[in-house]
Amino acid sequence: MSDLFASPQDESDYEDGGSRPLADQLRPRSLDEVIGQAHLLGPDGSLSRMLASGRLGSLILWGPPGTGKTTVARLLADRIDYRFEQISAVFSGVADLKKAFERARFERRSGRSTLLFVDEIHRFNRAQQDGFLPVMEDGTVVLVGATTENPSFELNAALMSRSQVLRFQSLAIEDLDQLARRAEELTGAQLPLELEARQTLLTLADGDGRALLGLVEEVLASVREGEVLDAPGLLSVVQRRAPIYDKAQDGHYNLISALHKTVRGSDPDAALYYFARMLDAGEDPLFIARRLIRMAVEDIGLADPQALPQAVAARDAYQMLGSPEGELALAQAVVYLASAPKSNAVYTAFKGAMSVAKSSGSPTPPFVILNAPTKLMKSEGYGEGYIYDHDTPEGFSGQEYFPEAIGRQDFYKPVERGFERELRKRLDYFDRLRASKREGTED
Repeated sequence: MSDLFASPQDESDYEDGGSRPLADQLRPRSLDEVIGQAHLLGPDGSLSRMLASGRLGSLILWGPPGTGKTTVARLLADRIDYRFEQISAVFSGVADLKKAFERARFERRSGRSTLLFVDEIHRFNRAQQDGFLPVMEDGTVVLVGATTENPSFELNAALMSRSQVLRFQSLAIEDLDQLARRAEELTGAQLPLELEARQTLLTLADGDGRALLGLVEEVLASVREGEVLDAPGLLSVVQRRAPIYDKAQDGHYNLISALHKTVRGSDPDAALYYFARMLDAGEDPLFIARRLIRMAVEDIGLADPQALPQAVAARDAYQMLGSPEGELALAQAVVYLASAPKSNAVYTAFKGAMSVAKSSGSPTPPFVILNAPTKLMKSEGYGEGYIYDHDTPEGFSGQEYFPEAIGRQDFYKPVERGFERELRKRLDYFDRLRASKREGTED
């Protein structure tokens, strides 16, 4: 496996550049030294194929922080001998873009192409994003944008259609370990960590190479001579990196989707894991509570009629107790819902009924079930022939209640799981009674 950052020449590199962050000193010097993105830069990777063809189109590099997006953009320009220009959407406006485009046009007249790297490109508004289109189309620049946000949500369709999206992945533990060894080689110092503590350090980086090197620097600067830290000792020295989670963006939606699907998939252990991930990242527990209530009615329904009361009670318990005590009530609801028998029969029936209601107009219900509070309505036949169900031996009249214009519908189909198995028997019984009463009436 190749290296994420450059191999140090010797320890003097570190001594001479001691004021420079490790991430800067270990920056890769060629694409061959980049680690962790083999699906892009390996022999069969997308970028490797693109470079082999001799053609580089505009790109959107999408992925978490510290995975090499900026470095790869710079090295791409070096590989194809393009002038590299970098701007940040956080600090740049329309005037800065115009100046960058003018410089690119000037260089193009001199025979040199420009790779324009735009960091945090999703921060530009729609109109600013449209400003890239003419210079992309006429070849003034090859645009390479970097974003941590899902480009399908954040970038114009026109910009997306002119670019290829490349997904950068978080660095694996083995990649981070190799990076830590490169840092040790450069500094000439072994990390004073027990094996478990070293694994904890790698985990704390959360797939971010730049964050790992910051943690390495923190450890080397903080530990006394001769001291070797265990895992708890490490956590007392370094600042824990916050999990990647933006409550308005991908992290939020990815984890709530994972929680919902693991509950639906009857895996309480996985559901608890994603529930804990969301709490750890700072998600509002009441948002989770609302989603649990939704899961109870969408995915469990009447297969377990206690699922909804459990979810509602967990929300109420959290509101009463607050955090962290109330979180246990939510955890109990997560386990209960994941363990419950599943049915979406009510959910499906409701969607079917809504579809018919929207498409069938406003047919009048059968007169037999309409009240007749006035003489005129009674003379028109309102309520005539209605059978009071409690007056029948079975407590069931079997009368037809759907409007004649649409006829009888069959929306609710209980599954053979949990309590709905009993409901299926009950509804089958009513169907048989309805049929026999209809036959008796016809006779």
